[in-house]
Amino acid sequence: MVEVKVRESAASRYRRLGNSDLTLSPLGLGCWQFSNGKGIVGKFWPVLLPDDIRQIVRICLEGGINWFDTAEAYGGGQSEQLLARALKEIGGADAGEAKIATKWWPALRTAGSITSTIDERIRMLAGRTIHLHQIHSPYSLSSIAAEMKAMAELVKQGKIRHVGVSNFSAQQMKEADRVLREHGLRLVSNQVKYNLLDRRIEHNGVMETAKELGVAIIAYSPLEQGILSGKFHKNPALVKSVKGPRKWTPNFRDAGLQRSKPLIDQLDRLAERYHVSPTQIALNWLIHANGETVFAIPGASKPHHAVENVKALQFALNADEMAEVAEVSRQVLNLSK
Repeated sequence: MVEVKVRESAASRYRRLGNSDLTLSPLGLGCWQFSNGKGIVGKFWPVLLPDDIRQIVRICLEGGINWFDTAEAYGGGQSEQLLARALKEIGGADAGEAKIATKWWPALRTAGSITSTIDERIRMLAGRTIHLHQIHSPYSLSSIAAEMKAMAELVKQGKIRHVGVSNFSAQQMKEADRVLREHGLRLVSNQVKYNLLDRRIEHNGVMETAKELGVAIIAYSPLEQGILSGKFHKNPALVKSVKGPRKWTPNFRDAGLQRSKPLIDQLDRLAERYHVSPTQIALNWLIHANGETVFAIPGASKPHHAVENVKALQFALNADEMAEVAEVSRQVLNLSK
């Protein structure tokens, strides 16, 4: 078992998720990799051994991570089920009090299936509380208004605590929040792709709207599927061993690795200064660059990945360092100021 020693610091304190009463660690654990190789989405990851899943979850809990993000689409409920099983086997107060976020898959479905499938979500999670239920994407056969009304009904019934969305535009966020207000609720979060190599939400109104509404941003793919770790720059041959379709994306190609190298070099310099890894610098920037608006959900397919995540909570870059990282990122992405 890998030991994780948590140092008390401003960076490791919990914060409120948006305008909700949930107090969460700035990093949660993304649980897509617990899909057990099931379904099209689940085949993106190799099948993990139960002991590895249990170790990953335990390391997160012991390191101060108090919430886990899963979804119906991750292996058709396999991720939810394996997460709940690991928490039960670990036991203790931390596991018992862990917060759960899951998501409803909207493709080719209507809002009616939000209410008709919630009991299955609860069953997969072994009766655990769903603290945050999210619409996985804005593309369904129903309107946002109909979806939010269904979510509000689940809150009223006590089957979920809070409502979030994923991959919603600024305008869609506003519409979701407007409808929820009619039911005495608020939109709590928008889960979107956000990292140092993908900063679109800073320029398409999503970040601005989140701050305006008091909505949390939950950043998925916070390490650009491992690119920001720097390991593929140091050993490009590793790309050949990558499983699933990500190896064919532009960032994994030679030109993509060459383009992002100045950013990796900057992360390396700061990592040496703090005696941490580039991964931890990238995550630390993400959860502090916008005050307390951004949370992130890095995954972990091996126990040492979970250790990496936990250690990103144990220090904080200063303002000058965050500005330096942001500037190099801007140059790599060719973004205007």
